[in-house]
Amino acid sequence: MDHFTYKNGHLHAEDVAIADIAASVGTPFYVYSTATLTRHYRLFTDALTPLPHQVCFAIKSLSNVAVLKTLGDLGAGMDVVSVGEYMRAKAAGVPGERIVFSGVGKTRAEMRVALEGGIRQFNVESEPELRALSEVATSLGLVAPITIRVNPDVDAKTHEKISTGKKGDKFGIPISRASAVYAEAASLPGLDVVGIDVHIGSQLTDLAPFEQAYLMVADLTRQLRAEGHDIRRLDLGGGLGIPYTRSNEAPPLPTDYGALIKRTVGDLGCEIEIEPGRLISGNAGLLVAGVIYLKHGEGRNFLILDAAMNDLVRPAMYGAHHDIIPVVEPVPGVEPQSFDIVGPVCESGDTFAKGRAMAPVAEGDLVAFRSAGAYGAVMASEYNTRPLIPEVLVKADQFAVIRERPTFDEILKRDTIPAWL
Repeated sequence: MDHFTYKNGHLHAEDVAIADIAASVGTPFYVYSTATLTRHYRLFTDALTPLPHQVCFAIKSLSNVAVLKTLGDLGAGMDVVSVGEYMRAKAAGVPGERIVFSGVGKTRAEMRVALEGGIRQFNVESEPELRALSEVATSLGLVAPITIRVNPDVDAKTHEKISTGKKGDKFGIPISRASAVYAEAASLPGLDVVGIDVHIGSQLTDLAPFEQAYLMVADLTRQLRAEGHDIRRLDLGGGLGIPYTRSNEAPPLPTDYGALIKRTVGDLGCEIEIEPGRLISGNAGLLVAGVIYLKHGEGRNFLILDAAMNDLVRPAMYGAHHDIIPVVEPVPGVEPQSFDIVGPVCESGDTFAKGRAMAPVAEGDLVAFRSAGAYGAVMASEYNTRPLIPEVLVKADQFAVIRERPTFDEILKRDTIPAWL
C-alpha cells in the first residue's frame, strides 16, 4: 500500500498534487510520503510484538536525513554500512545505541568514529575485521559489542547482484566455521560477543529461504550457548521484497514474516533485530519526470523524458521494472500505446522500459515512476554533468524540499584547476 492516488483526475502524494510540486521545484524529482514510511515501519514492529525487538532501517535504501529523522522519531534504529551513513543517522538524532554497523570493509577509522560516537553493535564479517576491531577498541579503552555474520549458503532466489547468503558471495563467514571464529572472538580483548548476524539477500519474494536460514541460526544459537557464549541477540537482516508491478502476485507480508521469525527463533529468548530497507522505503517514493519529446522511430515510438539512468539506475543495472503512469489520470477506455521509455543520457542503456503499454501522453506532460523510494536517489550520480535531482517529503497537505537541486556553478566549483594550467 502507498499514499499516491488519483484525486479529481490528478495524481497526489497524500493530499498534495504532484503537479503542484513539479511547478514549484521543476522536474525530475523524487517525492516521498510520510504516511507510507510510517505505516510500513509500524507493520514490522507490530509483526514482531511481543518479542523483544529493534527494527533498524537499512539506510542504504534511502539515506536522506529528513527521512531518517521521520523513522528515528518513531523509534527505528538504523543499519549503516559506512561512516557516512553513521553520520547521517546521528545527524537525524538517532542515538548510537540504536545504530548497527554492517558491511564487509569497515576501516579502522570508521570503527573509531562509531566506538567514540556510540554503537549498538558491529556486525563483523571476517576474522581480520574481528582482530582490527579488537585493536581499535582496546586502544580507546572501550568495548565493542559484536555479532558475527554467518553465511548459511542459502539461495535467496533473487537477482544475482543482490544475493548475499551463498558460499560464493563475499559476505560473512561460512556457518561451518562459526564455532572456531566465535572462540577466537571470545578470546580477544575489547570485544563483547552479543549475538549472531545473518542476511541472505534483497527483494526476496518467498519466505522459504528465510526459514531455511533462520532454522540454521537457531541451531547455531544452541550450539554456541553450549560452548559457553552468551548469545542474547539475533540480527536476522532484511530483504523482504515489494511488489514492483500492480499484478495479483504479491510478496509475503510483514505479518507473515513476523510469524516465521516467531516460529523459527522465537523460543530462544533472544532480542530480535531486523534490517528492512526496501519494504519501508520502496513504495513510499515516486520519481516524477517530464516528457521532452515523442519520437517516432523505425517500428517503435520513443518517449524521451527529462529523467535519465543517472537519476534512477535500477533498470539499467538490474533490468528492474517500475510501473510508469501519467500524472493526469487517463480517460477510462482510452487505447494504450506502446513506447520505449528513455532518458537523454548518451547511452543505449539509458532505457527505462521497452515496448511499455501506457496511456498516451504528450510533450510537456508529467509521468511518475512507482516504487522508486528505495535505491533511487541513493544510487544517483551526476553522469553527463546532470545535477542530482531534488528530493521532496510530503506530510498530509504539506511538502518540503529535503535536498535541493545543485546549480551548475555549485557543481563546477567542486573542480579545481592546478597552478600549472
